[in-house]
Amino acid sequence: MKISQINLSIDEIPRYWYNIIPDLPEPLPPPKDYNDGFSRLEFMNKVMIKECLKQEFESSSWIKIPEELLEIYIHIGRPRPLYRAFRLEERLRLKKVKIFYKREDLSPPGSHKLNTAIAQAYYALKQGIEELVTETGAGQWGSALSYAAKMFNLKCTVFWVRNVYEWKTQRRILMKLYGANVYSSPSNLTEVGKKYLKENPNHPGYLAIAISEGLEYASKSEKRAYALGSVLNHVLLHQTIIGLETLEQFKKLDIMPNLIISCLGGGSNFGGIILPFVREKIKKNLDIEFLAIQSEASPNLIKGKYEYDFGDAAELTPLLKMYTLGHKYEAKEIKGDGLRYHAAAPIISLLRHLGIVNAKYYPIDEKEIFEAAKLFLETEGWLVAAESAYAVKGCIDEALKAERNGKEKIILMNISGHGFLDLDAYKEKLQIE
Repeated sequence: MKISQINLSIDEIPRYWYNIIPDLPEPLPPPKDYNDGFSRLEFMNKVMIKECLKQEFESSSWIKIPEELLEIYIHIGRPRPLYRAFRLEERLRLKKVKIFYKREDLSPPGSHKLNTAIAQAYYALKQGIEELVTETGAGQWGSALSYAAKMFNLKCTVFWVRNVYEWKTQRRILMKLYGANVYSSPSNLTEVGKKYLKENPNHPGYLAIAISEGLEYASKSEKRAYALGSVLNHVLLHQTIIGLETLEQFKKLDIMPNLIISCLGGGSNFGGIILPFVREKIKKNLDIEFLAIQSEASPNLIKGKYEYDFGDAAELTPLLKMYTLGHKYEAKEIKGDGLRYHAAAPIISLLRHLGIVNAKYYPIDEKEIFEAAKLFLETEGWLVAAESAYAVKGCIDEALKAERNGKEKIILMNISGHGFLDLDAYKEKLQIE
């Protein structure tokens, strides 16, 4: 019998998050204040969750996960399974290449985002916060924070990039079922939003604007706090539970992946799966490659510059050193909207700068992306999110390339979310009647 699923018991769930910052080959460039106007560093200290800000600058490699959070992680289905893609391998006629995938689509709201949403909501409650405020692009982060806020009896307000807000009506319903207030961005609730609407009443929005709206709205009350779903160090820290579980699952098989692939917009699911393996590579000199799959709409790791930039359109955040296309960059609309951000996380950017992380992008029409996702559905049976479909496409291409070259390879990919609320995108891209 071929056993395709590799599991950990509840007793084997990671008790600590992994903080890569002390183990990086060179120091991570710190955030900086802008030399004009108010202090962005002081502003972030005012609007963000205090414990999360503290975790931004942690010097310890291992951060203990509170027992209450472990209980919730177990409740939402952690540890999550690792799968061997036997059926996909057979369809691709692979002899030398093995494919594995981690299932982060199994959370209640349907993505990996809940790993940090739960943590941020927990710390906000401890601080006395009553309302969490955020932005969302594809809607997965907004769904996750809406769920997490409800678990801790907190209010939740979500500013959602307008073009996605308008077509993902079912995900909007999901957020509202969790009790969130969801607004199309740009909106009339903030000065930032009003400015963009004045310039263009039909502005489709993009993530940097929604972030600015969330920050401005959160700053209006001491009982509100801003929560971010990607890019920052503490977000990647919380997401390392993905890679830590996966590392233990590979140890059970007594093998290690040679190539780890995931989609990348800001970097949360990519960082979550790779960072514990980056530690193995650095400390044990292991031969492991890390490949970020992006869209031509926002290829920040490929066409961006490694320099200090703002994380939002209105320049409310501190300057972060990242691969960036510029905080005023307006990406073309795609169905994998979670990949439509102008910059990559500082940690991922440094690893890219050092040559540890590689990247590639696919065309903006996304046809081959959804065709790859359809093949994955036909063989493995799982319907993946539009963003995760990029990882699937990258994995298939790399597997076929290795097979053609006669190279033995073990490939791991992260399935960051499910696609049940992306069916309209599948219908459009695959021309399904």
